[in-house]
Amino acid sequence: MRFQSALAIYFLFWFLSLFFVLPFHARTSGEAGAELVPGQAESAPHRFPLANVALWTTIVSAVLFGLFYLNYVFGWITADALDWAAPPRR
Repeated sequence: MRFQSALAIYFLFWFLSLFFVLPFHARTSGEAGAELVPGQAESAPHRFPLANVALWTTIVSAVLFGLFYLNYVFGWITADALDWAAPPRR
């Protein structure tokens, strides 16, 4: 795998992981015990910890990309293994 391809796939994993990590770090003003600002939605986050979210996103994406790359190198799961509609080969 070329470096550019690996980097592009890593960024795909990073942005996918961002959506996994975001719900775990969001606290509403009600959960934080703060008052709502007039016009603020009740579901809006009270404080957004960008550095913490970016760190956890990087960790999760590195683990997922590592598993992807190991599968690429060792071929644990192939495209043939994911084709459930095809009849089994003999």
